[in-house]
Amino acid sequence: MRLLLVEDDNHVAAAVSAILRRHGFTVVHARSGDEALRALLPSPATAQDPFGVVLLDLGLPDQDGYEVCGKIRARASIPVIMVTARSDVRSRIHGLNLGADDYIVKPYDTGELIARIHAVIRRPGLAGAGKAPGDGEPAPAETDLHFGPVQVDLLTRAVSVNGGAVSLTRKEFDLLALLAQRPGVVFRREQIISEVWRTSWEGTGRTLEVHVASLRSKLAMPSLIETVRGVGYRLVPPAS
Repeated sequence: MRLLLVEDDNHVAAAVSAILRRHGFTVVHARSGDEALRALLPSPATAQDPFGVVLLDLGLPDQDGYEVCGKIRARASIPVIMVTARSDVRSRIHGLNLGADDYIVKPYDTGELIARIHAVIRRPGLAGAGKAPGDGEPAPAETDLHFGPVQVDLLTRAVSVNGGAVSLTRKEFDLLALLAQRPGVVFRREQIISEVWRTSWEGTGRTLEVHVASLRSKLAMPSLIETVRGVGYRLVPPAS
């Protein structure tokens, strides 16, 4: 699989590229935002197989990585993992709101990086579709779900609040859809990670927290997704 590494530090890029190649990736190195965008939109004469994932550093010399992420997302649905030293929650939420699929903070363990790459390149699907949490029972037949002012259309992957469309990333929608199909049911953290991220890797837990925070912010209904301390999360429909 081809992987686009966007990193302005040649020494860092060389080290990361060597690790990625040992894990079977074909690495293309872009040193700036402009170079990355050109690589994603090659001319017909130089077109190759598409990239499977983008590793995007935020500290680029020509433009901010957040801006590059927004441009990538406007052009393609390719998975994007932001790689940065910015560790605060606000920066993470901002990156995910722009369409990043994951966010990893430097310095990181190389095993963690490989695990996150494999997690995001798995084909996204409707999380939890066809199974209830933990019991193997069929999912509800309804595909148009309503929770007070919130409407979730599982077929079109559209979400609205009070009739106004809400833009969600793929993982945000998958997370909301999973909880929405069994309102009131508590989903364990490891169960959500398995269903939405298709991995059992424990480090994804922090990403889950960021996605929940982002969903609460975008829906402007913090109480819709309740944290069950020490267990996980559940969707709590608003009172009539």
